[in-house]
Amino acid sequence: MTILVTGGAGFIGSNFVLDWLRGSDEPVVNLDKLTYAGNLANLDSLKGDVRHIFVQGDICDRDLIDSLLATHKPRAIVHFAAESHVDRSIHGPGEFMRTNIDGTFTLLEAARAYWSALEGDAKTGFRFHHVSTDEVYGSLKAEDPPFTETNPYEPNSPYSASKAASDHLVRAWHHTYGMPVTTSNCSNNYGPFHFPEKLIPLMISNALAGKPLPIYGDGQQIRDWLYVTDHCSAIRAVLAGGRVGEVYNVGGWNEMPNIQIVKTIIALLDELAPSSEGSYARLITYVKDRPGHDRRYAIDARKIERELGWRPAETFETGIRKTVEWYLANAAWVANVQSGAYREWLGKQYGQA
Repeated sequence: MTILVTGGAGFIGSNFVLDWLRGSDEPVVNLDKLTYAGNLANLDSLKGDVRHIFVQGDICDRDLIDSLLATHKPRAIVHFAAESHVDRSIHGPGEFMRTNIDGTFTLLEAARAYWSALEGDAKTGFRFHHVSTDEVYGSLKAEDPPFTETNPYEPNSPYSASKAASDHLVRAWHHTYGMPVTTSNCSNNYGPFHFPEKLIPLMISNALAGKPLPIYGDGQQIRDWLYVTDHCSAIRAVLAGGRVGEVYNVGGWNEMPNIQIVKTIIALLDELAPSSEGSYARLITYVKDRPGHDRRYAIDARKIERELGWRPAETFETGIRKTVEWYLANAAWVANVQSGAYREWLGKQYGQA
Protein backbone atom coordinates (compact mmCIF):
# COMPACT_ATOMS: atom_id res chain seq x y z
CA MET A 1 0.00 0.00 0.00
CA THR A 2 1.43 3.34 -1.13
CA ILE A 3 0.17 6.85 -1.81
CA LEU A 4 1.46 9.32 -4.41
CA VAL A 5 1.65 12.94 -3.27
CA THR A 6 2.26 15.75 -5.76
CA GLY A 7 3.83 18.95 -4.49
CA GLY A 8 5.05 17.24 -1.35
CA ALA A 9 8.02 19.58 -0.84
CA GLY A 10 5.88 22.71 -0.68
CA PHE A 11 4.34 24.23 2.42
CA ILE A 12 1.15 22.22 2.83
CA GLY A 13 2.42 19.19 0.92
CA SER A 14 5.52 18.74 3.07
CA ASN A 15 3.47 19.13 6.24
CA PHE A 16 1.11 16.47 4.91
CA VAL A 17 3.96 14.04 4.12
CA LEU A 18 5.48 14.55 7.57
CA ASP A 19 2.09 14.20 9.25
CA TRP A 20 1.24 11.08 7.24
CA LEU A 21 4.47 9.32 8.13
CA ARG A 22 4.16 10.26 11.80
CA GLY A 23 0.93 8.30 11.95
CA SER A 24 1.38 5.57 9.33
CA ASP A 25 3.97 3.21 7.92
CA GLU A 26 2.35 3.40 4.48
CA PRO A 27 5.03 4.71 2.09
CA VAL A 28 4.75 8.03 0.26
CA VAL A 29 6.00 8.64 -3.27
CA ASN A 30 6.60 12.39 -3.26
CA LEU A 31 6.67 14.10 -6.68
CA ASP A 32 7.75 17.75 -6.65
CA LYS A 33 9.24 19.99 -9.31
CA LEU A 34 11.18 21.98 -6.67
CA THR A 35 10.24 25.42 -7.94
CA TYR A 36 11.09 28.40 -5.72
CA ALA A 37 8.50 27.36 -3.09
CA GLY A 38 9.47 23.68 -3.00
CA ASN A 39 12.14 22.97 -0.42
CA LEU A 40 13.73 19.63 0.38
CA ALA A 41 14.90 21.08 3.69
CA ASN A 42 11.26 20.79 4.81
CA LEU A 43 11.76 17.02 4.66
CA ASP A 44 15.18 16.79 6.33
CA SER A 45 13.73 14.71 9.17
CA LEU A 46 12.90 11.96 6.64
CA LYS A 47 16.45 11.49 5.37
CA GLY A 48 17.17 7.77 5.28
CA ASP A 49 13.52 6.87 5.86
CA VAL A 50 12.65 4.14 3.35
CA ARG A 51 8.97 5.06 3.61
CA HIS A 52 9.64 8.35 1.79
CA ILE A 53 10.50 8.12 -1.91
CA PHE A 54 11.25 11.55 -3.36
CA VAL A 55 11.13 12.16 -7.12
CA GLN A 56 11.93 15.54 -8.65
CA GLY A 57 9.66 16.06 -11.62
CA ASP A 58 6.85 17.96 -13.28
CA ILE A 59 3.17 16.97 -13.13
CA CYS A 60 2.99 18.00 -16.80
CA ASP A 61 5.38 15.13 -17.65
CA ARG A 62 2.98 12.33 -18.61
CA ASP A 63 5.71 9.75 -19.18
CA LEU A 64 7.10 10.31 -15.71
CA ILE A 65 3.71 10.04 -14.05
CA ASP A 66 2.86 6.87 -15.99
CA SER A 67 6.17 5.37 -14.87
CA LEU A 68 5.60 6.26 -11.21
CA LEU A 69 2.11 4.78 -11.24
CA ALA A 70 3.28 1.58 -12.92
CA THR A 71 6.24 1.17 -10.58
CA HIS A 72 4.71 2.06 -7.22
CA LYS A 73 1.04 1.15 -7.79
CA PRO A 74 -0.41 3.70 -5.34
CA ARG A 75 -3.86 3.22 -3.84
CA ALA A 76 -4.40 6.99 -3.83
CA ILE A 77 -3.10 10.21 -5.34
CA VAL A 78 -3.15 13.37 -3.21
CA HIS A 79 -2.71 16.35 -5.53
CA PHE A 80 -1.21 19.44 -3.88
CA ALA A 81 1.10 20.60 -6.68
CA ALA A 82 0.09 24.11 -7.74
CA GLU A 83 1.24 27.65 -8.20
CA SER A 84 -0.55 29.37 -5.34
CA HIS A 85 0.41 33.01 -4.79
CA VAL A 86 -2.15 35.56 -5.98
CA ASP A 87 0.39 38.38 -6.32
CA ARG A 88 2.65 36.26 -8.50
CA SER A 89 -0.32 35.25 -10.65
CA ILE A 90 -1.08 38.91 -11.31
CA HIS A 91 2.47 39.57 -12.50
CA GLY A 92 2.83 36.33 -14.48
CA PRO A 93 -0.30 34.23 -15.01
CA GLY A 94 1.15 31.87 -17.61
CA GLU A 95 2.86 29.50 -15.20
CA PHE A 96 -0.37 29.25 -13.20
CA MET A 97 -2.27 28.15 -16.30
CA ARG A 98 0.38 25.57 -17.14
CA THR A 99 0.79 24.01 -13.69
CA ASN A 100 -2.71 24.31 -12.28
CA ILE A 101 -4.70 23.50 -15.42
CA ASP A 102 -2.43 21.58 -17.79
CA GLY A 103 -0.73 19.79 -14.89
CA THR A 104 -4.00 18.69 -13.33
CA PHE A 105 -5.27 17.52 -16.73
CA THR A 106 -2.11 15.47 -17.30
CA LEU A 107 -2.32 13.95 -13.86
CA LEU A 108 -6.00 13.10 -14.28
CA GLU A 109 -5.40 11.40 -17.62
CA ALA A 110 -2.51 9.36 -16.25
CA ALA A 111 -4.58 8.42 -13.20
CA ARG A 112 -7.55 7.48 -15.38
CA ALA A 113 -5.46 5.12 -17.48
CA TYR A 114 -3.93 3.58 -14.35
CA TRP A 115 -7.26 3.22 -12.52
CA SER A 116 -9.00 1.78 -15.58
CA ALA A 117 -6.51 -1.10 -15.66
CA LEU A 118 -6.99 -1.96 -11.97
CA GLU A 119 -9.25 -4.80 -10.92
CA GLY A 120 -11.31 -5.82 -7.90
CA ASP A 121 -10.65 -4.15 -4.56
CA ALA A 122 -7.72 -2.18 -5.95
CA LYS A 123 -10.01 -0.47 -8.46
CA THR A 124 -12.85 0.03 -6.01
CA GLY A 125 -10.58 1.47 -3.34
CA PHE A 126 -8.54 3.84 -5.51
CA ARG A 127 -8.93 7.58 -4.83
CA PHE A 128 -7.79 10.78 -6.51
CA HIS A 129 -7.93 13.62 -3.99
CA HIS A 130 -7.64 17.16 -5.32
CA VAL A 131 -6.57 19.91 -2.90
CA SER A 132 -8.08 23.28 -3.77
CA THR A 133 -8.87 26.64 -2.23
CA ASP A 134 -11.76 28.75 -0.96
CA GLU A 135 -10.68 31.49 -3.39
CA VAL A 136 -12.55 29.77 -6.24
CA TYR A 137 -15.80 31.04 -4.69
CA GLY A 138 -14.86 34.70 -5.06
CA SER A 139 -15.39 37.39 -2.45
CA LEU A 140 -18.01 37.74 0.29
CA LYS A 141 -19.68 40.87 1.61
CA ALA A 142 -19.63 41.47 5.35
CA GLU A 143 -23.21 40.28 5.76
CA ASP A 144 -22.93 37.20 3.52
CA PRO A 145 -22.97 33.68 5.02
CA PRO A 146 -19.74 31.65 4.70
CA PHE A 147 -19.02 29.64 1.56
CA THR A 148 -20.67 26.24 1.33
CA GLU A 149 -19.90 23.50 -1.17
CA THR A 150 -22.83 24.65 -3.34
CA ASN A 151 -21.65 28.26 -3.73
CA PRO A 152 -21.18 29.25 -7.38
CA TYR A 153 -17.61 29.71 -8.57
CA GLU A 154 -16.64 33.37 -9.03
CA PRO A 155 -12.82 33.48 -9.11
CA ASN A 156 -11.32 36.95 -9.23
CA SER A 157 -7.58 36.43 -9.78
CA PRO A 158 -5.55 34.45 -12.32
CA TYR A 159 -4.60 32.11 -9.48
CA SER A 160 -8.14 31.41 -8.32
CA ALA A 161 -9.36 31.12 -11.91
CA SER A 162 -6.72 28.47 -12.62
CA LYS A 163 -7.69 26.56 -9.47
CA ALA A 164 -11.38 26.82 -10.38
CA ALA A 165 -10.55 25.34 -13.78
CA SER A 166 -8.69 22.46 -12.15
CA ASP A 167 -11.66 21.81 -9.84
CA HIS A 168 -13.95 21.64 -12.86
CA LEU A 169 -11.63 19.17 -14.57
CA VAL A 170 -11.66 16.88 -11.52
CA ARG A 171 -15.45 17.04 -11.36
CA ALA A 172 -15.79 16.33 -15.07
CA TRP A 173 -13.46 13.32 -14.95
CA HIS A 174 -15.68 11.85 -12.25
CA HIS A 175 -18.96 12.49 -14.03
CA THR A 176 -17.73 11.53 -17.51
CA TYR A 177 -15.36 8.66 -16.78
CA GLY A 178 -16.43 7.54 -13.31
CA MET A 179 -13.06 8.47 -11.78
CA PRO A 180 -13.21 8.05 -7.98
CA VAL A 181 -12.33 11.60 -7.00
CA THR A 182 -12.77 13.84 -3.97
CA THR A 183 -11.99 17.55 -3.66
CA SER A 184 -11.32 19.78 -0.66
CA ASN A 185 -11.53 23.57 -0.77
CA CYS A 186 -9.57 24.98 2.13
CA SER A 187 -9.20 28.37 3.76
CA ASN A 188 -5.87 30.13 4.38
CA ASN A 189 -3.30 27.82 5.96
CA TYR A 190 -0.45 28.87 8.26
CA GLY A 191 2.24 27.07 10.23
CA PRO A 192 5.78 25.65 9.84
CA PHE A 193 7.58 25.74 6.47
CA HIS A 194 5.34 28.51 5.08
CA PHE A 195 7.26 30.33 2.34
CA PRO A 196 7.76 33.94 3.47
CA GLU A 197 5.97 35.62 0.58
CA LYS A 198 2.64 34.94 2.34
CA LEU A 199 1.20 37.23 5.02
CA ILE A 200 2.04 35.48 8.30
CA PRO A 201 5.63 34.35 7.60
CA LEU A 202 6.35 37.64 5.80
CA MET A 203 5.29 39.62 8.86
CA ILE A 204 7.36 37.44 11.19
CA SER A 205 10.53 37.52 9.07
CA ASN A 206 10.28 41.24 8.25
CA ALA A 207 9.66 42.20 11.88
CA LEU A 208 12.67 40.23 13.10
CA ALA A 209 14.79 41.89 10.40
CA GLY A 210 13.52 45.36 11.35
CA LYS A 211 11.89 45.82 7.93
CA PRO A 212 8.50 47.42 7.20
CA LEU A 213 5.39 45.28 7.67
CA PRO A 214 3.46 45.98 4.44
CA ILE A 215 -0.33 46.01 4.85
CA TYR A 216 -2.44 46.15 1.71
CA GLY A 217 -5.03 48.95 1.58
CA ASP A 218 -6.79 49.43 4.91
CA GLY A 219 -5.88 45.97 6.23
CA GLN A 220 -9.54 45.05 6.67
CA GLN A 221 -9.51 42.13 4.21
CA ILE A 222 -10.99 39.20 6.13
CA ARG A 223 -9.78 35.61 5.85
CA ASP A 224 -10.52 32.33 7.61
CA TRP A 225 -7.34 30.77 9.01
CA LEU A 226 -6.48 27.10 9.53
CA TYR A 227 -3.38 25.63 11.15
CA VAL A 228 -1.69 23.43 8.56
CA THR A 229 -1.74 20.17 10.52
CA ASP A 230 -5.51 20.54 10.87
CA HIS A 231 -5.69 20.68 7.08
CA CYS A 232 -3.62 17.48 6.96
CA SER A 233 -6.02 15.71 9.30
CA ALA A 234 -8.98 16.86 7.19
CA ILE A 235 -7.44 15.35 4.06
CA ARG A 236 -6.79 12.09 5.90
CA ALA A 237 -10.45 12.06 6.94
CA VAL A 238 -11.62 12.61 3.36
CA LEU A 239 -9.30 9.88 2.05
CA ALA A 240 -10.57 7.47 4.69
CA GLY A 241 -14.29 8.15 4.50
CA GLY A 242 -15.17 10.84 1.98
CA ARG A 243 -17.89 10.06 -0.54
CA VAL A 244 -16.67 9.67 -4.11
CA GLY A 245 -17.41 12.70 -6.25
CA GLU A 246 -17.99 14.97 -3.26
CA VAL A 247 -16.48 18.33 -2.34
CA TYR A 248 -15.59 19.13 1.27
CA ASN A 249 -14.94 22.67 2.49
CA VAL A 250 -12.23 22.82 5.15
CA GLY A 251 -11.95 25.83 7.43
CA GLY A 252 -10.78 26.92 10.85
CA TRP A 253 -13.78 28.94 12.04
CA ASN A 254 -11.31 31.81 12.48
CA GLU A 255 -12.42 34.83 10.49
CA MET A 256 -10.39 37.96 11.12
CA PRO A 257 -9.01 40.96 9.22
CA ASN A 258 -5.41 41.05 8.08
CA ILE A 259 -4.51 43.94 10.38
CA GLN A 260 -5.66 41.90 13.38
CA ILE A 261 -3.43 39.02 12.25
CA VAL A 262 -0.48 41.38 12.05
CA LYS A 263 -1.18 42.88 15.49
CA THR A 264 -1.44 39.40 16.98
CA ILE A 265 1.95 38.48 15.51
CA ILE A 266 3.43 41.72 16.82
CA ALA A 267 2.15 41.02 20.33
CA LEU A 268 3.70 37.54 20.29
CA LEU A 269 7.04 38.82 18.97
CA ASP A 270 7.05 41.62 21.54
CA GLU A 271 6.65 38.88 24.17
CA LEU A 272 8.94 36.17 22.77
CA ALA A 273 11.63 38.17 20.94
CA PRO A 274 11.42 41.80 22.11
CA SER A 275 13.25 44.43 20.07
CA SER A 276 15.59 46.91 21.74
CA GLU A 277 13.92 49.59 19.62
CA GLY A 278 10.46 49.04 21.10
CA SER A 279 7.32 47.33 19.84
CA TYR A 280 7.36 45.91 16.33
CA ALA A 281 4.14 47.89 15.78
CA ARG A 282 6.40 50.76 14.72
CA LEU A 283 7.10 48.84 11.49
CA ILE A 284 3.49 48.70 10.22
CA THR A 285 3.35 50.31 6.78
CA TYR A 286 0.23 50.63 4.64
CA VAL A 287 0.83 50.04 0.91
CA LYS A 288 -1.31 50.30 -2.21
CA ASP A 289 -3.88 47.51 -2.41
CA ARG A 290 -3.34 44.83 -5.02
CA PRO A 291 -5.62 44.73 -8.09
CA GLY A 292 -8.94 42.94 -7.57
CA HIS A 293 -8.21 42.15 -3.93
CA ASP A 294 -11.04 39.98 -2.55
CA ARG A 295 -12.54 41.53 0.57
CA ARG A 296 -13.62 38.50 2.55
CA TYR A 297 -13.41 34.71 2.53
CA ALA A 298 -15.16 32.49 5.04
CA ILE A 299 -15.69 28.73 5.06
CA ASP A 300 -18.69 26.82 6.32
CA ALA A 301 -17.07 23.54 7.38
CA ARG A 302 -20.18 21.84 8.72
CA LYS A 303 -20.39 19.23 5.96
CA ILE A 304 -17.01 17.65 6.72
CA GLU A 305 -17.84 17.70 10.44
CA ARG A 306 -21.27 16.17 9.88
CA GLU A 307 -20.14 13.43 7.49
CA LEU A 308 -16.61 12.68 8.67
CA GLY A 309 -16.45 13.99 12.23
CA TRP A 310 -13.62 16.43 11.47
CA ARG A 311 -13.05 19.66 13.34
CA PRO A 312 -9.83 21.67 13.71
CA ALA A 313 -7.83 20.81 16.81
CA GLU A 314 -6.08 24.19 17.00
CA THR A 315 -7.62 27.53 17.80
CA PHE A 316 -6.05 30.55 16.13
CA GLU A 317 -4.50 31.52 19.46
CA THR A 318 -2.76 28.15 19.91
CA GLY A 319 -1.81 27.79 16.25
CA ILE A 320 -0.34 31.26 15.77
CA ARG A 321 1.77 30.91 18.93
CA LYS A 322 3.14 27.59 17.67
CA THR A 323 3.87 29.22 14.31
CA VAL A 324 5.76 32.20 15.74
CA GLU A 325 7.73 29.90 18.05
CA TRP A 326 8.64 27.68 15.07
CA TYR A 327 9.98 30.62 13.05
CA LEU A 328 11.98 31.87 16.02
CA ALA A 329 13.49 28.39 16.46
CA ASN A 330 14.22 27.90 12.75
CA ALA A 331 16.01 31.07 11.69
CA ALA A 332 18.40 29.05 9.50
CA TRP A 333 15.50 27.64 7.45
CA VAL A 334 14.15 31.16 6.89
CA ALA A 335 17.57 32.49 5.87
CA ASN A 336 18.05 29.64 3.40
CA VAL A 337 14.76 30.26 1.58
CA GLN A 338 15.30 34.02 1.41
CA SER A 339 17.42 33.75 -1.71
CA GLY A 340 18.35 36.47 -4.16
CA ALA A 341 15.25 35.63 -6.19
CA TYR A 342 13.10 36.09 -3.09
CA ARG A 343 14.68 39.48 -2.37
CA GLU A 344 14.02 40.51 -5.96
CA TRP A 345 10.38 39.56 -5.49
CA LEU A 346 10.09 41.69 -2.35
CA GLY A 347 11.55 44.61 -4.23
CA LYS A 348 9.12 44.18 -7.09
CA GLN A 349 6.06 43.74 -4.89
CA TYR A 350 6.69 46.03 -1.93
CA GLY A 351 9.72 48.14 -2.84
CA GLN A 352 11.87 46.32 -0.29
CA ALA A 353 15.31 44.77 -0.63
